[in-house]
Amino acid sequence: MSIETSLERLSFTVSGRVARPCEQVYEAVADPEQLSKYFTTGGARGRLEPGAEVTWEFHDFPGRFPVTVVEADPPRRLVIEWDANEAYGDTPTTRTTFEFEPIDGGTRTLVTITESFWKATPEGAKAAFGNCEGWTGMLAALKVWLEHGINLREGFYA
Repeated sequence: MSIETSLERLSFTVSGRVARPCEQVYEAVADPEQLSKYFTTGGARGRLEPGAEVTWEFHDFPGRFPVTVVEADPPRRLVIEWDANEAYGDTPTTRTTFEFEPIDGGTRTLVTITESFWKATPEGAKAAFGNCEGWTGMLAALKVWLEHGINLREGFYA
């Protein structure tokens, strides 16, 4: 059997290093006020904590996106799920895992974001690639926000 016929679901991983301790980087993702300043261009409502359902809004994708927190283990790990039309399985959600690893004696953080449960179809691949681009942009925006106080996304989409 070839890989093409056995592949059922897609996932991707992006990562980057931020010159701040894990606690500070984790908080910049979990805290809706901070997240709204560099990523959710339309705002974030609700803190990312266990069992919480929050909403994110983006100027480039109008509408509110409900986000369910599956796991929160400060300052090392966050797991969220959100709806996706091209998700694999019985429930139409994808799962996104944020991992925060201290490096360089805890002065920097390796942030790794993995999103999974996309259908292995042309539509699923297009959706996964789009989100991969989004999470890569989020990592760059997070880094510049925490290290320099600059919002990279301001005016980028609208």
